[in-house]
Amino acid sequence: MARRPAGVTLVAVIVWIQGLFTLLGGIFSLVAAPAGGELAGPLAASAIISIILGVITIAVGVGLLRGSGVARVLTTIVLLLSIANAIYVLLAQPATILGPVVSALLAVVGLIMLYTSRANAYFRS
Repeated sequence: MARRPAGVTLVAVIVWIQGLFTLLGGIFSLVAAPAGGELAGPLAASAIISIILGVITIAVGVGLLRGSGVARVLTTIVLLLSIANAIYVLLAQPATILGPVVSALLAVVGLIMLYTSRANAYFRS
């Protein structure tokens, strides 16, 4: 197997940071969600989705360091879902701009780095 490029290592770190932000954002949203009212259900659903995506993102990031093509595909899917979730959180909770924006930006950077020519060669070997 070819030597792992620094970009793939960077993606793994970005994936872990992304997962951590998503996980923490979900936990904070769940704790801060109002107990009743019209928005309680959607906010709780968004928080639970964020927690699940955060855990999956962290777990799949480990496979990237091992050169797993499956991990690369799963990471791509999770990062795309994380971007979608960040957009949803921005729409559902407009006051929480920083977390979702940082989360989405990290996901985009991760996707770009995951498909550089050196990363492509690494995952093909």
